[in-house]
Amino acid sequence: MATATSVQRRFAFVFPMASGHINPSLPIARALVAQGHEVHFQSREQMRAAIQDTGATFYDEIKNMPELYQEREPDLFGAMESLKREFGLEDDDMLTSMMKLRPINMELMVPGALRFLQQVKADVLVCCPLMNGDAVQAAKILEIPIVSLLTTAGPGSMAKALQEMVQMNGQSVEELQEITKLFAPGNASRKRYEEMYGVKLRADDGLEPIGVMDAIIDSTLTLITTCQDLQDPSTREMDEAYAGATFETVGPLLDVQGAVRAAGHKFQGHQPVHVIGSDPLGRLRKARAANRRVVLVSMGTVITGDSADWGWHVKPRAGATGERQGFSGRELCQAAWAGAFDAFGAFGDDADLAPLLLVALGPQAEALGNLKVPDNALCLPVLPQVDLLKVGVDIFLTHGGQNSFTESLSQGVPMVICPGFADQPVNARKAVDMGVGLQVERLVPSDGEEAEAAEAYRNSVRAALLEVDAEPRFAAAASGCAARLRAAGGVPRAVELILGVAGGAGENSSCCPTLLTSRTSAATIPQKRTDSTLGHAADFTLSTK
Repeated sequence: MATATSVQRRFAFVFPMASGHINPSLPIARALVAQGHEVHFQSREQMRAAIQDTGATFYDEIKNMPELYQEREPDLFGAMESLKREFGLEDDDMLTSMMKLRPINMELMVPGALRFLQQVKADVLVCCPLMNGDAVQAAKILEIPIVSLLTTAGPGSMAKALQEMVQMNGQSVEELQEITKLFAPGNASRKRYEEMYGVKLRADDGLEPIGVMDAIIDSTLTLITTCQDLQDPSTREMDEAYAGATFETVGPLLDVQGAVRAAGHKFQGHQPVHVIGSDPLGRLRKARAANRRVVLVSMGTVITGDSADWGWHVKPRAGATGERQGFSGRELCQAAWAGAFDAFGAFGDDADLAPLLLVALGPQAEALGNLKVPDNALCLPVLPQVDLLKVGVDIFLTHGGQNSFTESLSQGVPMVICPGFADQPVNARKAVDMGVGLQVERLVPSDGEEAEAAEAYRNSVRAALLEVDAEPRFAAAASGCAARLRAAGGVPRAVELILGVAGGAGENSSCCPTLLTSRTSAATIPQKRTDSTLGHAADFTLSTK
């Protein structure tokens, strides 16, 4: 608890319904609450259990932002799919539609973000700069210090990930910039926003220079969940753009044993829960005691979820036409799981001596399809990944998301990476370059050739797992990374840095913020304005009382 001389602070946490972005924030929230501070945490209902497990107070993003969500369907990126339909962008890829709709999203989300920060009287905002730019904008308007939690391999990683996505769409960065600048509804929304708040919105935020985010530039401090030498290199242009920004590497942020972990990307309903009586940790400890090897398998939460761009039922867009082609999320996962079963599966009496397979399936019903599950495998919707890695895993078959990548290396566990999208292919190549694992690249078969390609993929996964299992060099290289990641400081270091930012905040910075004083009266009552372009009523002014 806080000491008699310490000052209790109010922290506003804002994170998306994306497990890879929210999970590193949970141990920070837990530690702040344990020290006697208030943590007010806004996210989605599906994340409620994990958030409340930290002791933080939960706030529902959808209820707090009626301007965006009223009469729209929520998805991973706000209500992007509904907005795409409203503006005739159904055929656009994810990145193009996000760039076009960014100012519209800001116009719809910032009023709710402002209300939330004022309601909780936040001294400091802690948020995801990649998916919660609205919160950064609101804190900037309210002059509240901002701590961004960057859950990728440093700022340079964003340049690589965006370049991959642009190339996958058959575009150039210059073409995407031009398309964005010519989108009339976005330009109109940007103009209204800038006139209302006196804050500029760049049309090419993230693209010029590639990977540079205004949300990071606007942050007081950006924490990076890796160590210095495992960051992706940045470019000279990025270094110049971020010249005034402050970055601190803190390594992977691992929660306490038994902590509830955010999981699942089902937008309808709640996250899956542990199956009663399954006891994966107990099974693992028993296997270790019997000198059995342990293989952990998880393909992440986005691909196993219902994302309209990358989820269970959809194929990724490929090539200049933007047509969906290749493996769906289901086909990718089932082929990877089958490869693991082929490599280490056993039946009958042999199962007691074979490696223990612990497989996280995600939230889909009948996720395994027609796969025959070996007797030495425990397959559950959700597994306590960090707890399992800490107790002892020999190989991790993973999608290669940044959290899973660093969590595995922090425990010296080698990997086989089956990447899906974004930074996952980058991490997969990095694993190969570092000698800590192998990758099995996602295939893009033509329509009608998926079954044959899935069989080939399955065989490749099997071969990669057996090679990593047989070659001690992979585990040795992973062990060499573990000490460097732990030396970055982890949760204690992150908390220390955040409290340092809070210590620099003015005592009255959140209780009586100066908001829009040059454009509105301090007594202004929030008014509703119906905008014909957006087709709904939205808050555009806010009381400063």
